[in-house]
Amino acid sequence: MSRVTLPPPPPPPHIRTWPDRSALLADRQRALDELHRRSLGVHRVLLLWLQALAAVIGWSLLVLPVQQFEEKDPTAFLLGPVFALLGLAALAPSVVAVVLAIRRDHQIRQLIDAWLALDSHPLSDARLRSPGLSLFWLLSSLTVAAIGLWASFAAVAGARPGRSTYAEVALGMGIGMILWLTGLIGVVKAVRHYRWALRALGPAPTAGHR
Repeated sequence: MSRVTLPPPPPPPHIRTWPDRSALLADRQRALDELHRRSLGVHRVLLLWLQALAAVIGWSLLVLPVQQFEEKDPTAFLLGPVFALLGLAALAPSVVAVVLAIRRDHQIRQLIDAWLALDSHPLSDARLRSPGLSLFWLLSSLTVAAIGLWASFAAVAGARPGRSTYAEVALGMGIGMILWLTGLIGVVKAVRHYRWALRALGPAPTAGHR
């Protein structure tokens, strides 16, 4: 199966050709496992952080020409536009990628719901809860968001008239905002997964009900 193409939705009732329920459940489980991996896999966290790193690099390059002008650097007129273009080239694709990933998550969730509605198999479906992965998303994203907030406040609080330039403050606040938004995206994803699991799968069974 392609890394780009998502598993298709289950076929309409009038063209389903499964010979028995076991075959249906096997295809259903394969589709659910793949969709779940595409949605909540660790690689998605790493990809989100990589996109945040690209955005940080892009923002730093965008602020660099402002810093050059503030320092009256004679190369600002020559190198400033180059740094600005490089900054946009790093920042814009990362923002677009995050927006597309959010839309793709919505599509994945719809496909998961469609395959779940096809039949019921609580024993295998329980794996979709993934409490460990969800907790990893939540805790790591909270950490990133906290670092972002600290960086933003530190940039403002540490600004000193006559010693700190506008470029330095903008750089710190921009990097902090990027990290905060990255963490917020991860936190929202973890919370939404938890709420979805409660809605679609029901409460997790306790030890006394197994």
